[in-house]
Amino acid sequence: MRRAVLIVMVAAAGAFGQTFEAASVKPATDLRARTSMRGGPGTRDPGQITYTNVTLLALIQRAYDVRAYQVSGPDWLGSPRYVVAAKVPGGTTKEQFEAMLQNLLAERFHLKLHRQTRQIQGFELSAPRGGAKLKATAEASDSSQAGVPARPKVDGNGYPILERSGIALMEGVKGKAVIVFMTARAQPISALVERLINEFHVPILDKTGLAGNFDFRLLFAPQPPGALPVEAAEESAPDLASALQQQLGLRLTPNKIPTEVLIIDRADQTPVENL
Repeated sequence: MRRAVLIVMVAAAGAFGQTFEAASVKPATDLRARTSMRGGPGTRDPGQITYTNVTLLALIQRAYDVRAYQVSGPDWLGSPRYVVAAKVPGGTTKEQFEAMLQNLLAERFHLKLHRQTRQIQGFELSAPRGGAKLKATAEASDSSQAGVPARPKVDGNGYPILERSGIALMEGVKGKAVIVFMTARAQPISALVERLINEFHVPILDKTGLAGNFDFRLLFAPQPPGALPVEAAEESAPDLASALQQQLGLRLTPNKIPTEVLIIDRADQTPVENL
């Protein structure tokens, strides 16, 4: 009897964190509503998610913690919009939440996929010997705290002011041109790489060999999405690739980057009705 009870307890422990307490998935009816993805572990509302006017592509990205270039499937993945609401069990971790969302997509959209490593056009970030212009800091980077407010204060030159470790970007105007001001405090190179990926929307491989945390600033013209850097339309700020080399001594070199990709084998546009 004790063994039977133990087996039941282990099975229950394995099942915990795999299913939302309640979930609703519907096609969006008000396409004018703003797209938003709110709630879940690590947010101010960990017990509830409310996703409005989201695509299946966005849901896959959130469920599998990948970027858009890591999803290969039909073009419609980025078109139809959905509204998703679900109640998250108390104490759910990020990993458990992702498993819940993966199961929800499999149940409601009949989503099936497999993983494959592909060579994707991206960049290698390098630091020529003696060329890096980064200020090392002894301060520890604290990723457990939200150190950067939504609208931080700026200094006289337009750069965000950070009172603790973090990284922030803000847009400003110089002449007739829009300029991006970046400030980083006690950040590793990996944090810069993440920001660069957000700007270029392609994979970037860190080959700088730089360890530790750094303080730095960067000023550049907004970077349109694309596989290659583009020159700034205005002379008041350099393009991002040029800014990296001129201001931080770092170089972006185009190259094929081995990247894990999710291959979508099946997905329905119309979700199964709520149970």
